Amino acid sequence: MDFVLHVLEHSVLDTLKLVPLLFVTYLAMEAIEHTASARVRSVVERSGKAGPVVGAVLGALPQCGFSAMAATLYAGRVVTLGTLVAVVLSTSDEMVPVFLAHQEPFGRLAAIMGTKVAVGMAVGLVVDVALRAWHRAGDGHLHIHELCEREHCHCDDDHDHDHGHGDGCWAIVRSALVHTVQVTLFILALTFVFGLVIESVGQDALAALLANHPVRAVFVAALVGLVPNCGASVAITELYLDGVLATGPMLAGLLASGGVGLLVLWRTNADVRQNALVTAFVYLVAVAVGLLVAASGILL
Repeated sequence: MDFVLHVLEHSVLDTLKLVPLLFVTYLAMEAIEHTASARVRSVVERSGKAGPVVGAVLGALPQCGFSAMAATLYAGRVVTLGTLVAVVLSTSDEMVPVFLAHQEPFGRLAAIMGTKVAVGMAVGLVVDVALRAWHRAGDGHLHIHELCEREHCHCDDDHDHDHGHGDGCWAIVRSALVHTVQVTLFILALTFVFGLVIESVGQDALAALLANHPVRAVFVAALVGLVPNCGASVAITELYLDGVLATGPMLAGLLASGGVGLLVLWRTNADVRQNALVTAFVYLVAVAVGLLVAASGILL
């Protein structure tokens, strides 16, 4: 019992140090989202063939829900499949707040985000070019009306409602508080469990399981990244910063960790086979990049 209480005490103290920076970061993110989300959506909708480039860049911005927005736009065929894939691969999810809370060097964060953006752009453009070459790019028409009918979402009413109530200061603060509490609890739980494992198994044994077996770690990290929850990217980032995950597995996990984007795709897109293929494709790309980085010995 003393052993558990000791680990819990250290976990709480380590986590509490992160709370102020997490809240400030989420406050800035929510302010950006509440004031600029409509403009961001407009830019993506008008991007055309450059959609994967625009989507990859905007997906890297630390604002919540962009991958969900991209999935919904794709379900209505407002954006291309390449744009959706680019957004999912580049989305930073909870990586940025965790990095900033740990006060890691900005250059390190920028290198990881830059890699994710570059991969998202390249893969997204290739997907769109391939689909156009195979005449599988769709019928060229929007399907928003079909999406709204299927979801019974009353889009116009929701838009007016959001516009009227989403810009207040309290809404921004409340959202930032909710995100801060959620991520803090994830970090606390992860730190506690990780502490128990370290104390029970030992750092060397855990390193032998993950850090010393990068190929295995790449597949596992990418699989964890697919979990449609902010806890996935929190776990991957924390393990990377603690030195348990190497660069290759970390990138694989964060490339696959597109927030709730894939979950929203499954919810809004009627083609189940297509959803499965997109999910599998994102996983394979994440694994391929992770293995390439692991084999090359690149460190970020």
